Amino acid sequence: MPRLTTLACLAAAASVAFAAHAGTVDVLVTDAAGKPLAGAAVFLESKEARAASKPGPAVEVVQVSRQFQPLVTVVPVGTAVSFPNRDTVRHHVYSFSPIKKFEIKLYVGTPAAPVVFDSPGIAVLGCNIHDTMAAWMVVVETPHHGLTAATGRITLPDVPAGAYRLRAWHPGLPPGAPALDQPLQVAASGSQAATVKLAGAAP
Repeated sequence: MPRLTTLACLAAAASVAFAAHAGTVDVLVTDAAGKPLAGAAVFLESKEARAASKPGPAVEVVQVSRQFQPLVTVVPVGTAVSFPNRDTVRHHVYSFSPIKKFEIKLYVGTPAAPVVFDSPGIAVLGCNIHDTMAAWMVVVETPHHGLTAATGRITLPDVPAGAYRLRAWHPGLPPGAPALDQPLQVAASGSQAATVKLAGAAP
């Protein structure tokens, strides 16, 4: 058998083996009353997930109509983020959060250099000119992450079997509140459901 064909077969076998030992995790995030929370950051942490994490593709947090869009962005550590100003006024974007302190002083258009979020945690974004503007960066050390939909649900696919910490955070939590943390055991195949109740979060 030619060497390239052999390598292709080995790669295919490895892919099948991975799929056989990975499951799908369906998470529902609610408030204390059981109402679904849209826009909640959900992520799975473990030693293995940390080792598999790598910077994601560059993303944008846009300023338009004197608001940040999106309100919450989840990125792996090392991801570069641009802050285009598509408003008719200048903005002064900043974060004083411990995980990433930066300032982009009064500007229009797109700054030449993106901001690289190189530490895990939650960073609050603001505008030094418009106090009502706020957004959040949730920086994680795992490839298994995302935001809940309007239904409060998110599906995390291809999660390798093992023990994880299921974490969830929502901007409706009190300022400075950490992501809620609960254990989760992921099976080798199939789909499993988990519910997270963020008691202190307002929709």
